[in-house]
Amino acid sequence: MVRAQSGRVPEIVVEVTGALAGSTVEAWSHTFTRASDSRPARLIIDLAACPSIDTAAIVILLRVHRQMKRSGGRLLLRRPGPAVLRLFYVARVDQVLEVEGSGRPQ
Repeated sequence: MVRAQSGRVPEIVVEVTGALAGSTVEAWSHTFTRASDSRPARLIIDLAACPSIDTAAIVILLRVHRQMKRSGGRLLLRRPGPAVLRLFYVARVDQVLEVEGSGRPQ
């Protein structure tokens, strides 16, 4: 049994499917906001099935990171593929966002 302290949800996982770019960013932004509004202790965005992202998506992820931090939670980006990880590295957001398995991209 999992118990949340003070009624807080311990974790929410959002699985991104497809590219997080262009016309999909707005819809995913709403999904991420709804998840963070639930005030979980940890919001995990699983990027394993996300082949690419753009700068608009990075802006959204940084916003969600700030929201989670303000509410006392954490944002974790899980299993980004090589192209996504490379963009995180080039944009230097890998130094701000918590990326699971983040090493230097190939």
